Amino acid sequence: MTPPGTLYLVGTPIGNLGDITLRALETLKTVSLVAAEDTRRTSQLFQRFDIHTPLTSLHEHNEGQKALQLIERIKAGQSVALVTDAGMPVISDPGAYLAQLAWEAGLPVTTIPGPNAAVAALALSGFRGERFRFEGFPPKKTAAMERWLKELSTEKIPVICYESPMRLVKTLELIKKVLGEIPIVVARELTKLHEEVTRGSTSEVLARYTTRAPKGEVTLLFLPTENENDEPKNPSHSDH
Repeated sequence: MTPPGTLYLVGTPIGNLGDITLRALETLKTVSLVAAEDTRRTSQLFQRFDIHTPLTSLHEHNEGQKALQLIERIKAGQSVALVTDAGMPVISDPGAYLAQLAWEAGLPVTTIPGPNAAVAALALSGFRGERFRFEGFPPKKTAAMERWLKELSTEKIPVICYESPMRLVKTLELIKKVLGEIPIVVARELTKLHEEVTRGSTSEVLARYTTRAPKGEVTLLFLPTENENDEPKNPSHSDH
């Protein structure tokens, strides 16, 4: 009986292609098939690093059907790598259903860690990073977003979410309405040529992007409720 292949969840660069890991390159070159959220986007990565592995698409609209097909291939001994447009599969991207099916079928599943915009933005933010709350993409409708913000209003740890540049100003306006003046960080185009991190109060950051509309990928961080532990400790005065 042919032993099964392995499902690899492979992290890919969030901007700068130089951030891909050596292990990710080796995996993408040696598996039987790469399932990509957008094969056109992944083809650019393949061209840069001379990868010739066959590609197939797996995205939010076809994952239900395609995942079943990929599971059969893995059972038959083929290893499959899953990549998304940028960052880690499953984190606000497709892949959870495929991984669930693989685990339920008793198939080997592993990950090749890579960049993640939420964690990269937190590291840049100046907020403490021991604990945080990741919310993916916030609700699009005004009433739903107001309810969402009210639910977050007592959080004393950083909240991180992704947002469309076209909706960022509206989101900041609602944060000001519901949460008032709180610490805000907008990390834009992380690792790319025009990377930009803006840090300030709600009004300061809102004024920045009302004057000049943002472009590109946006990661938004905010601290709903400040407390005495918000600022990073001086290492020389650490309790440890």
